[in-house]
Amino acid sequence: MLDQIDRRILGILQDDARTSNAEIARQVGMAASAVLERVRKLEERGAIKGYNARLNPDRLDLGLLAYIFVKTSDGCWCDTTSRKISSFDEVLACHSITGEDCYLVKVCARNTKDLNHFLRTRFAPIKSIVSTRTTIVLETSKETLKMPIREVHDDVSE
Repeated sequence: MLDQIDRRILGILQDDARTSNAEIARQVGMAASAVLERVRKLEERGAIKGYNARLNPDRLDLGLLAYIFVKTSDGCWCDTTSRKISSFDEVLACHSITGEDCYLVKVCARNTKDLNHFLRTRFAPIKSIVSTRTTIVLETSKETLKMPIREVHDDVSE
């Protein structure tokens, strides 16, 4: 279970994963060595899965973002299909979903021509894929990996 200090540390790291232990320690009122130990424990327990740089897709000529709904013949619970889909570099996320489709796949590409090429050369050979529906993102008003870390209160009667 996470205590209030752990939650504050996670919040600081979500805002800027490059924040030094000394700065985190200053913000939470602890010694830097104690913060380092807490961060290590958070990593060991899986609360922190990793550290990443957020890249600008436009600067990498990957300005097209699309979501692809995928229906398969083997259903949503077949690891083989999801592993194949997830193995492509263009795939940013692959979610098993409920409803008519089996997967929701987030894909980046340079343009519609590249997206079409991706669908034809990557998805088409996967025999278990029955159909796809693609939605292209026109504009993004919010996108984050930041989790809502709620503070722990002694009084839970709210």
